[in-house]
Amino acid sequence: MRVDWIFLAVVALTHIGSAQSRVPTKDSDADGLSDVLEQRLLDQFVPEFFIGARDCSGKPAEFSPAVVIPTVESRNGTIYGQAFPRHGEGDSAGGRAEVELHFYHLWAQDCGAHGHPLDAEHVAVLVRASDDDLNNADWKALYWYAAAHEQTVCDVSQIARAGTLHAEDKGARVWISPGKHASYLDQRLCSAGCGADACEQMIPLATGPVVNLGEVGHLMNGAEFVRADGWPLAAKMKQTNFPAEPVARLERLPETEIAWFHPGRHPMQGVIGISSSTEGAIGKGAGETGASLDLAGDSAGDAISVAGESTGGALGTSYRKTKRALGRSVRGVRRALGVKAAK
Repeated sequence: MRVDWIFLAVVALTHIGSAQSRVPTKDSDADGLSDVLEQRLLDQFVPEFFIGARDCSGKPAEFSPAVVIPTVESRNGTIYGQAFPRHGEGDSAGGRAEVELHFYHLWAQDCGAHGHPLDAEHVAVLVRASDDDLNNADWKALYWYAAAHEQTVCDVSQIARAGTLHAEDKGARVWISPGKHASYLDQRLCSAGCGADACEQMIPLATGPVVNLGEVGHLMNGAEFVRADGWPLAAKMKQTNFPAEPVARLERLPETEIAWFHPGRHPMQGVIGISSSTEGAIGKGAGETGASLDLAGDSAGDAISVAGESTGGALGTSYRKTKRALGRSVRGVRRALGVKAAK
């Protein structure tokens, strides 16, 4: 009899524990994810940021809560975050839940060329749960996105597989250009665009717990400044950084490569190859991956490899000559490849 009683007690306690695990916890931003889970994911995947030691704006700023007009409380390196579930993004998830995380480094000012007060920049990651028990599941990153001169003619935002960056279980390394605060998934990309960025004299940014902004319609932690005019923060919070087309394009490329989010916007912006062993060579050739260097700008698959041991002499020109010729200008690459500029 006593054995039966003990058995029934264990069953009852197990049932209670199981029921408690299903009890929904607080969801302040009404997006279907508990506050606890959102904070856990934000803290797990917060990037390892590097900033300019002499950035004219110091560090990312902390803004006064419950104040609509953005008011800097301290330039102390605060990182703000956002977590929201992905819905209807295709069958690739195999039924597993996916969450998109945004990490915002907000600055008192953009003090580069064409500077302005307030600067809202961010990095994003798409993560997937290992099972249906979201609060106890293991979460793995699938893709990373870094915004650089977003929505401008110099847009050099990037997207990459998490495995490429060795950032599947943790935050990726991200370099923030001094002054303009564009985000890069590799330090060598910093000078690749037309934004006059140069990630030099970089230092790691010490960060504390990520401050959850919630959602635009249900803000958290007093983040009323999100709604302020004068910066595009609210607009950035309303959109995904992992739409189907860029992700599909990335999946067609070798796993070692980082892709420009808008590959056809500039004739010299395509795919960046990464390798752990060598420093720099131009591209893979037009027929290999559809990611070739196209100076005329006709292709949406332009490619520049900044590091790739298998791409050394890919364009029929020696590695050394090509590396020296690349430089920072289209003219230098045209000379190196024997391509004449259109008249």
